[in-house]
Amino acid sequence: MTPHILTRSLDRAATAFILIVAAVGVLIPLSNLLLPQGSMFQVPTYLVALWGKYVCYAILALSIDLIWGYCGILSLGHGAFFALGGYAMGMYLMRQIGSRGVYGNPILPDFMVFLNWDKLPWYWYGFDKFAFAALMVLLVPGLLAFCFGWLAFRSRVTGVYLSIITQAMTYALLLAFFRNDFGFGGNNGLTDFKDILGFNVQAEGTRAALFLLSCLALIIGFLICRTIVTSKLGKVLIAVRDAESRTRFLGYRVESYKLFVFTLSACMAGVAGALYVPQVGIINPSEFAPANSIEAVIWVAVGGRGTLIGAALGAVVVNYAKTFFTSGPLAPYWLFMLGALFILVTLLLPKGIVGTFNSWWETSKATNGSPDADSAAREDGVGAPNPAE
Repeated sequence: MTPHILTRSLDRAATAFILIVAAVGVLIPLSNLLLPQGSMFQVPTYLVALWGKYVCYAILALSIDLIWGYCGILSLGHGAFFALGGYAMGMYLMRQIGSRGVYGNPILPDFMVFLNWDKLPWYWYGFDKFAFAALMVLLVPGLLAFCFGWLAFRSRVTGVYLSIITQAMTYALLLAFFRNDFGFGGNNGLTDFKDILGFNVQAEGTRAALFLLSCLALIIGFLICRTIVTSKLGKVLIAVRDAESRTRFLGYRVESYKLFVFTLSACMAGVAGALYVPQVGIINPSEFAPANSIEAVIWVAVGGRGTLIGAALGAVVVNYAKTFFTSGPLAPYWLFMLGALFILVTLLLPKGIVGTFNSWWETSKATNGSPDADSAAREDGVGAPNPAE
């Protein structure tokens, strides 16, 4: 019997990764909720939110690795899709505030009252419903990616030129969302959230549930990516990455493959942004900054491009290092350290942490297994001298 497609796509490392993420997603919330404060095993609420942010970044890194590591599309604007998903969730959270805002307006958010808006803009309609907001989390980034990708890939824009126009896209959105008359809070963005699905967004139980949902989303995103890259579709994507012109000459519609994976990647980034916002408590135009997208690419490079697990690991490692260094006297020098990290990884570990480990492991197995292979070959008569000679 042919194994199920998901089962077929999982190897030992992928299974271990899923089990570790699932265990973390369960144990950290339980430690926060059940153990008494002061216990050495009790995880404080602020750490639950912090690690939840790391998990969201891991989902974003997965989405970038899917297109860069397996299809050769280097996007320097993926932070735009992340931010759009975050704004969609932020609009829902703002609508849930109602009359509890500073100005007590049951319909208009506080920043609209402050700016003398007399009615809610049409594009805010429907965001009082969670189902509509969840749909927009996928639809808005996905539609933008589809339109952008259709124009870019149809024009056969590749390489550094594609990277530049993705960066121009996110910078254009940055400028647009900074405007007060755009209807998204301007420079301050959206904040002061109260509830999500009727639960206090600041409560320990809500924080724990959001962390668990983030880990679940990471597992689902990993399974989707893993299923794609181990399928026939994944083989075509790798062929596009390694020899796009040759793949096109063989009859494959390269643009369609690239458009599909680019749109899917944008939807994953939107989900990451939507989970990020209620845990951080704010979304503003700075999330569109091109530097954020470049930093996300560094996560993937550090962890290991084309490994999936390495992308998620790189996001967690780099952001943990960022938290560690920026909370001390070395804070002004973090960007220099990040740049040095990227240079050192490029020179010393060009395959990233996981990619280098995989190469070392394969070499080690081949070296250690060669005597056994030779002895087995001799027992089977392979390589033995020919008596007729």
